Amino acid sequence: MTVQTERPPSGPADVRKADDGGTGGPTPRAASRAGALVPYLLLLPACAATVLLLGWPLLKDVLLSFQNLNMAQLIQHVTEWNGIDNYKEVLTGEDFWRVTLRSILFTAVNVALTMVLGTLVGLLLARLGRRMRFTLLVGLVLAWAMPVVAATTVYQWLFAQRFGVVNWVLDKLGWHSMADYSWTSSQMSTFFVVTVLIVWMSIPFVAINLYAATTTIPSELYEAASLDGAGAWRSFTTVTMPFLRPFLYATTFLEIIWIFKAFVQVYTFNQGGPDRLTEILPVYAYVEGVGNQHYGMGAAIAVLTILILLGLTAYYLRIVLKQEEDEL
Repeated sequence: MTVQTERPPSGPADVRKADDGGTGGPTPRAASRAGALVPYLLLLPACAATVLLLGWPLLKDVLLSFQNLNMAQLIQHVTEWNGIDNYKEVLTGEDFWRVTLRSILFTAVNVALTMVLGTLVGLLLARLGRRMRFTLLVGLVLAWAMPVVAATTVYQWLFAQRFGVVNWVLDKLGWHSMADYSWTSSQMSTFFVVTVLIVWMSIPFVAINLYAATTTIPSELYEAASLDGAGAWRSFTTVTMPFLRPFLYATTFLEIIWIFKAFVQVYTFNQGGPDRLTEILPVYAYVEGVGNQHYGMGAAIAVLTILILLGLTAYYLRIVLKQEEDEL
């Protein structure tokens, strides 16, 4: 006996089933929304860590800058708000503006020397053979990886007054007056040693970045330039520099930030001396805040230092963007 069954009539239910793919899964629109949220979910841990480790201390520093906090208030756990008195005292004093100008000049000199010497070393890496390049890269990485305090201590030994290697070498070369010279006795000599230290530690970062940038330049461009009769200098200006310019902009931006806040080198070498003549803004904030136990004043100087650094970097980025627009 044959039983004949009829197919149910198709209707809206069949249409909905077809639209859903027949599996009851999420719609393409819902899947696309979920996919769009994935990058934000991946960034969430990094953003949370940034807010926790950087944002919260920065907020505490801003709040502290509006307080009159010294050792007595700190021991008694007393919060004494004084409004903008700390900022008034800092901005109306001559010391802050003197240290600010000194910090800007110090940063400009160090950044200029670092970028020029680092670029030359990076171009040298591109010209060397494999063995010599590997040897130089190892030396650069070792100098770059050396802890700041350890490097500063080594430079203190090198430039020591009585047993320093530098004074001994200068004496042997004929400068006998340098045999017992104190490099920490004057402002300029102290800044000279600190500048040598900072530039020595900064060159590897610039050189390795620039060398990596040169590896992205197609060799066909140099061949075309040589066929057009371009010499070494013209090849550098027309082929190499256009490729290196974005890397130079980014590296200079990072060096401005790193050198402007070079607290450890300046303070460890001579504590901002002699007579506080080599203090830059981070050292000035530490001495006023921790050294003089006026923590609110030190916090106000730190906030102003951040604002000045933001202003300098914004001005630099504006110049860079304007140059890029002119080139387009």
